[in-house]
Amino acid sequence: MAQPRIGQKVIVDVPSTTANIGPGFDCLGAALGLNNQFTVQRIEGNGERFELIMESNEGNHLRGGPENLVYRAAQRVWKAAEIEPVALEARVKLAVPPARGLGSSATAIVAGLVGANALMGSPLPKEKLLELAIDIEGHPDNVVPSLLGGLCMTAKAASERWRVVRCDWDQSIKAVVAIPGIRLSTSEARRVMPKTIPIGDAVVNLGALTLLLKGLKMGDEDLIADGMHDRLHEPYRWRLIKGGLEVKEAALKAGALGCAISGAGPSILALCKGSYGKSVSSAMVKAWEANGVASRAPVLDLQTNGSQWHPESNE
Repeated sequence: MAQPRIGQKVIVDVPSTTANIGPGFDCLGAALGLNNQFTVQRIEGNGERFELIMESNEGNHLRGGPENLVYRAAQRVWKAAEIEPVALEARVKLAVPPARGLGSSATAIVAGLVGANALMGSPLPKEKLLELAIDIEGHPDNVVPSLLGGLCMTAKAASERWRVVRCDWDQSIKAVVAIPGIRLSTSEARRVMPKTIPIGDAVVNLGALTLLLKGLKMGDEDLIADGMHDRLHEPYRWRLIKGGLEVKEAALKAGALGCAISGAGPSILALCKGSYGKSVSSAMVKAWEANGVASRAPVLDLQTNGSQWHPESNE
């Protein structure tokens, strides 16, 4: 297999994701219409060289080198395809800010996998990229919809295979994501969770998840409202998000059907009918402003195409 020439590049667009979506802890995630763009290019040097260039105000603290997620993902492609690594550069335009609970790390993993695979002529099928993405991230709820798009339920079957179910999402339902200026690391959010949970809480979540998926499929407001509740992680994480409960209350009063922590937080997801999108967005931003936190709250559609790449000529 011929290696890409120096200067050869591909552009990878990777959607943001919202994970858990209330009761779907670590198994349910949705791709949203807010993309990070990665231009992945072969550069001079050996396969241990990786350069990162941020072309946005967010993410200036991120660095290149062997610990970068884009690089680590690319290395997994080289290894799985049994091909010689090459030096890479990634130029990144961030629309999904890091450490906000919108799958920023998942976009880096997926971009590294898709970009490295594309540069080599796509030796690995998408199913293998999916397997590698989950292995790198450690859980599937962000990387799966980031790669595939849509609303995805992912579970490890009795056969130990990862099984992905694409779920329906009625177009009348919009996602309002309130993104604050504050950050919260996933590791910190996981530390506050208990090692065990009461069986009653697990049962409540199972029932709520069933209601939510049916409600999203049908656009049924009552089912969504009754399904957007969680007892596995949110009771322990809300206290980490300054003003978070006030933002949730404001969203519900403004017409949201349900409101939940997006991923590990601190971004907050509200689901609503399209006609309520602007009022829910405004209410969430004002509630955070009252708590001294700057934010923005875009009204987003479900992104169904997943990650896409195309070559860019160096001519």
